[in-house]
Amino acid sequence: MDVACVFCRIVAGHAPADVVREWDDVIAIRPLDPVTPGHILVIPRTHVADVGARPLVSARAMACAAELAADLLAVNVITSKGRAATQTVAHLHLHLVPRTAGDALPLPWTPGQHTAG
Repeated sequence: MDVACVFCRIVAGHAPADVVREWDDVIAIRPLDPVTPGHILVIPRTHVADVGARPLVSARAMACAAELAADLLAVNVITSKGRAATQTVAHLHLHLVPRTAGDALPLPWTPGQHTAG
């Protein structure tokens, strides 16, 4: 456990969280500031900095996210690696963001947008 990590504190029961579901190695919680109704964070109990640090832990977190996503009609499953990719907490977490037609929630990019390369 990294005591400076908010997700480690939540997993250890040292910080409050609205728990949606728990597995032996993963927890799903509601974020403090959801971007859509039903927004959930899926977090491995093991401190892993990002999706590339420990592929098997990442795969397990994705499997749990997929279980939750199975009941949704439309959802974005999002994770980030590194500050430039908008990662703000250095503990792997996946966002399940339920979507509805016309919800107007923009993604970080739009179809046809690209950088010069």
